[in-house]
Amino acid sequence: MKKITVIGAGNVGSTAAQRLAEKEVAEEIVLIDILEGIPQGKALDIWQSAAVEMFDTKVIGTNDYKDTANSDVIVVTAGLARKPGMSRDDLLLANAKIVASVVEQSAAVSPNSIIIVVSNPLDVMCYVALTKSGFPKNRVFGMAGVLDTSRFKNFISRELNVSVKNITTMILGGHGDSMVPLVRYTTVEGIPLSELLSQTKIDDLVKRARNGGIEIVNFLKTGSAYYAPSSSVVEMVEAIAKNTKRILPSSALLNGEYGMNNVYCGVPVKLGVNGIEEILQLKLNDDEMKAFQISANDVADNIKKLNL
Repeated sequence: MKKITVIGAGNVGSTAAQRLAEKEVAEEIVLIDILEGIPQGKALDIWQSAAVEMFDTKVIGTNDYKDTANSDVIVVTAGLARKPGMSRDDLLLANAKIVASVVEQSAAVSPNSIIIVVSNPLDVMCYVALTKSGFPKNRVFGMAGVLDTSRFKNFISRELNVSVKNITTMILGGHGDSMVPLVRYTTVEGIPLSELLSQTKIDDLVKRARNGGIEIVNFLKTGSAYYAPSSSVVEMVEAIAKNTKRILPSSALLNGEYGMNNVYCGVPVKLGVNGIEEILQLKLNDDEMKAFQISANDVADNIKKLNL
């Protein structure tokens, strides 16, 4: 892959750019932001670590979308971060304007790119990006499930004192309080989680996974998570750049899948060089499907508020 653009030089964007450069996912990483000097300074700082971290990726910072032209992948992190007491949905109107603007400008100069949205509220911002880019749905999707799943795995690993590498699970639904951790599909080296923990303890871990983001916000006071979100979106970019066909939970536009229409929601997808190459439909039981529908309806209600 030749070129990846990261929009937003805040904590998530700059950390993602650093990790993409260190992993040599593309020949060039472009970090762009509206603030003059910030993307330039951070990009130069990342690039000056190349001789220590041993990577040859070119990293540039800019305020001009012309420098992002012909990008293969565009990662959208621009937007306001949550503060204590705020939900992701509280950012709705302000971030919709920001995402609409940056997507219009970047899509115009990179018409064949794949857009991955990280900005919150994630699922609604994906819909904004789809509308403003005019791209097909397989090339516009969001990072949420990878992050939520990582958090859930981490909490399980700590509770059981086992490696996260032994844990398999997946979280579906919207990236918010109504997300749907699939406990029935959760195993520890093939052993169902229900055989290792009580239902009460599992419920506690599910609740903590749902609150994983705000827990960090409450500690930081003036910002939100960025190490885990940046790692999560980089994992998705790698799957696309290397065409690995990895199955990862992503916010995708549903048109009939899981009984939903014209709404973005977290589902397992196959990622490759063309973006989303397949949406996998799991056989959910009645309780799981009900929870999924509630989560998807929350997203749909917020989409309606924007009058797109």
